[in-house]
Amino acid sequence: MNVRCVFLSSVTFPLKNYLWKSVHRTSSSFCIWNNKGAQFGACNRWIGSTISTNYSHFGRPHMPARSIPAEKLCFTEEVKEALTLGKPVVALESTIITHGMPYPDNAQTAIAVENTVRENGATPATIAVLAGHINIGLSEGQIEQLASSTANSVKISRRDFPWVLSQGLSGGTTVSGTMIAAYMAGIPIFATGGIGGVHRGVEETMDISADLRELGRTPVAVVAAGVKSILDISRTLEFLETEGVCVVTYGQSRDFPAFFSPKSGCQAPYNINQPEDAANMIAAIQLMKLASGMLIAVPLPEKFAVSGEAIETAIRDAVKKAKEAGISGNNVTPFILQQVNQLTQGASLLANIELVKNNAKVASEIAVALACKRETALNCSIPPLPHKSTNTHKVVTKDAVSLSPGAAKPVVVGGAVLDFCAKVEENEIKMSGATYPGKLYQSFGGVGYNIANCMSRLGSKPLFVSAIGNDIHASSLLSYSTHMDMSGVIQLKGYSTPTYCPVLTQSGQLLFGIGDMEIHSQFTPDMLKKFQDAIASAPLVCLDGNFSATLIEQVCQLCENEGTPVWFDPTDVHKATKLFQTHAWKKLTYISPNFSEACHIWSALTGKTPELPADLSEDAVVKTAAQFCRDLLQHIPVIIITLGRYGLLLAERHASFQSLKLYPPSPPDSLTEVLSESGAGDCLNGTMIHFIIQGYGLDFCVKAGLMAAQHSLRSYDAVPISINEANFTHEKIQQWAHFQAVDIVL
Repeated sequence: MNVRCVFLSSVTFPLKNYLWKSVHRTSSSFCIWNNKGAQFGACNRWIGSTISTNYSHFGRPHMPARSIPAEKLCFTEEVKEALTLGKPVVALESTIITHGMPYPDNAQTAIAVENTVRENGATPATIAVLAGHINIGLSEGQIEQLASSTANSVKISRRDFPWVLSQGLSGGTTVSGTMIAAYMAGIPIFATGGIGGVHRGVEETMDISADLRELGRTPVAVVAAGVKSILDISRTLEFLETEGVCVVTYGQSRDFPAFFSPKSGCQAPYNINQPEDAANMIAAIQLMKLASGMLIAVPLPEKFAVSGEAIETAIRDAVKKAKEAGISGNNVTPFILQQVNQLTQGASLLANIELVKNNAKVASEIAVALACKRETALNCSIPPLPHKSTNTHKVVTKDAVSLSPGAAKPVVVGGAVLDFCAKVEENEIKMSGATYPGKLYQSFGGVGYNIANCMSRLGSKPLFVSAIGNDIHASSLLSYSTHMDMSGVIQLKGYSTPTYCPVLTQSGQLLFGIGDMEIHSQFTPDMLKKFQDAIASAPLVCLDGNFSATLIEQVCQLCENEGTPVWFDPTDVHKATKLFQTHAWKKLTYISPNFSEACHIWSALTGKTPELPADLSEDAVVKTAAQFCRDLLQHIPVIIITLGRYGLLLAERHASFQSLKLYPPSPPDSLTEVLSESGAGDCLNGTMIHFIIQGYGLDFCVKAGLMAAQHSLRSYDAVPISINEANFTHEKIQQWAHFQAVDIVL
């Protein structure tokens, strides 16, 4: 097989004939067998954990180098989903629960801080050890359990993990302990109150917090209100410099905060005041693969600050009492904080709570900025919809629609699929049972889902009609898709959510796919009746090839009765011809096959086998595709055939003539490395449909679609978050698409 050929047959095999599995251990393997047990090949990737975010590179989630047995690392479903999908996550410590505050303030504060993280667009991951297991994320019940039973809780730093895990103990993780666990879990941002430091009188005690050493050897960004004011702040900053830790203040000055007070009298080396600035610094650390962390010092807002003189007096008294009581080691800080709270009549506790919440807010904003940076330099503002194009080319659709909440919505009927993608790190692949190095990652897809997802991100918000199982994959899919109208998705008990595994070459080309799509055959025409009104009033209905020919035919008939345009995406070569075994295909308005699918469709209609030249040169491919279009245009007004590196053919039937135009895949100056081809065609179609229903001409719609396809090719996500209203204005599309189509004579 010549895997570098542009027109590889993108075939999807049923899972009952080809089995795959992902072995979730320290290494991840993907194996393929046929139904007789013969292994075709395997894709292997050495990883540290099965759920993580790659914060060494800005791509799909992958696992950091450190590893821990899966049975010792426990994730909540909320955190697991966020990490799997590459969403922003903020780690939170738990000694504030077990050793930092009295009950019930500790429990209430922990829950309030988690809510602050959620309110600012990220997922909280409070880290603690319960019964010898490192928990990445806690339920409210677990927080309450830790908060109300602090007497037996261990204060866990780096040195304590071996004992606590081996003995099955529970406790709260310090800054040091939380950094270690966050790094193992793949969480690059951590919010806390304040870090430990060099203790006063260090020349006698040599008491230096393990937090400082951890910042020097664990690449996690810590957002804190500086160093606790009970410590020697100037010596702490000197120690951090020695450890190579980048220290910045977040705000309007370089004044280094002292936990309860916005100013300590010391200066930080650097200052930033925007989350994007912090994200860029973290990205620089990751790009250089430095082993050290970063301290982002956030001053407590002035309205919550305690008087510097009053707090210093309270600290001196508390330190004196600690010495008199013989308190030492990691018991010193909790004791002094408790004494300071009493001496300030609760003012320091209030300040403590507010500074943790403020730090969590800042950390969440940075995490969101870093997540956006990982995909693209995303402008998160939402501008007005673009102005209409002056292109007067006729578009086959109902009247252009407003995207206001009360307007009729477009409808997408198609498959929603959980994708497990395997990308082999070689281009020469032999189906010999060998194991190839590669990368495995998970996302949500399906042709119909991707198209609806793309349209939703651009502002169309179509009604998505589909069928999924009643399982954990379905829950994750629905949770991930809150930006979409999923009210048309039916959950069927006793069936699995569809699963698909594309196998890609190193260059991103699709070798073949394996799919478990049994549930699609269970979506019956009767189930569709509840959506008939929505389909009838839609400005356009898009269908993929996943459901039965009978159901697709029913939708086409309903649309014909109401004068609703229909867009059909053949999905793959096995499903492309099902509609053409009925008369429903003559009711289509648009069809968007790739070259291989077009070959199968033409063969099904004519009973002939297309004569393809061996070299598959551009001229030969375009000539063959033009022949397909000439025959299909008798019944289908608009045909879009994607031709891989040769671009796209747009064929139209007009009142008295036919036209055919060849578009390049992208402007010559915008060619980039292809990470994955999976989803590019869906983004092209979804973007074209979005602009078609707004009344744009087809020439503009094709260019917008090609731009979206390029965004998809540059991402492991089928529909990257860079496809959004801000990036796809009329002006930006025109600026990108500075090329003209070439007329082809039929």
